[in-house]
Amino acid sequence: MASHRRPKQPGRARVGAFTLTAAAAVALTAQAAHAEPQPSKKDVKEKVDKLYEDAEGATEKYNGAKEKQEKLQKQVENLQSSVARGQAQLNKMRNGLGSMATAQYRTGGIDPSVQLFLSSSPDNYLDRASAMDQLSGKQAEALKKIQAKQRALAQQRQEAGDKLKDLSETRKELGTKKKAIQGKLSKARSLLNSLTAKERERLEAKQRKEAQEAAKKAEKADSSKQQQSAGDASSDAPSGKAGSGRAGSAFAAAKGKVGSPYVWGATGPSSFDCSGLTSWAYKQAGVSLPRTSQAQANAGTRISSQGQLQVGDLVFFYNDLHHVGLYAGGGQILHAPKPGASVRFESINNMPFMFGARVG
Repeated sequence: MASHRRPKQPGRARVGAFTLTAAAAVALTAQAAHAEPQPSKKDVKEKVDKLYEDAEGATEKYNGAKEKQEKLQKQVENLQSSVARGQAQLNKMRNGLGSMATAQYRTGGIDPSVQLFLSSSPDNYLDRASAMDQLSGKQAEALKKIQAKQRALAQQRQEAGDKLKDLSETRKELGTKKKAIQGKLSKARSLLNSLTAKERERLEAKQRKEAQEAAKKAEKADSSKQQQSAGDASSDAPSGKAGSGRAGSAFAAAKGKVGSPYVWGATGPSSFDCSGLTSWAYKQAGVSLPRTSQAQANAGTRISSQGQLQVGDLVFFYNDLHHVGLYAGGGQILHAPKPGASVRFESINNMPFMFGARVG
């Protein structure tokens, strides 16, 4: 007779374990779904701004390495030209020494006493002997000059070799810094692309509005200074005196470039990075500035107080001085701010101000 046993029911412990496992799985799934929330517009902006700041710092280091490369290249070319000229002079000196040696051989093959005995004119012999002494003296002098020239050429060749080695290392450094900049800019673009088109448009509109307001404040400050010079300025005129001739000319040149794009490593006239704009502007005023913001910080007279700044003064930001602009008056600056932006006016308080410098 067939058995009709009822199937064994799972124990309570087993059911409980299964329930807990299922609940944990659901919880983990829910947690995973919320582990990486979409960054807010504010978070994206802060991260992008930080990446742009880092990229600009890397750009100034790139500019410094590039300037070093250009100087080294020029030094190497000058040394190589000098070595070539020196070698030609050495060859000429050797040829001259050979001619003297040939003359000495031709006239000095007979014993001097025999030459005197055979000479029909003792006076002529003595003249020739004196000439031979002079020839030997010139030969010795020529040998000294040749040896000195050889030592100088060896030193120049060594120096040229060292410069070429430095140049090669600097070129590698440039490549590394270029990759660092491109990497940061690529991350910034990826973050911006995580925003919707409307969010990106709102960010850009906000930046344009801030730049326009800063420009108006700078214009108001300039107008107030003009009124002040005419004797009818209001008592609440914005701080910032008119710049000197060269500083004023540099500022006017930079002002004409408002709207030009920021491009790392660019020095104008159609695009700029921060130190590229300031060096280009002052060049239009007849002043040569170093290429990087850190080097420009040592130009002119340092100004620690914002209240003492004049229009056209250089202004430096961040502890490592990786950003520079021109003071525009009214607490505003004119600068090439960052990748993805253009030359514009902005509040001096938007970045950590270090000090200013008055040039010329």
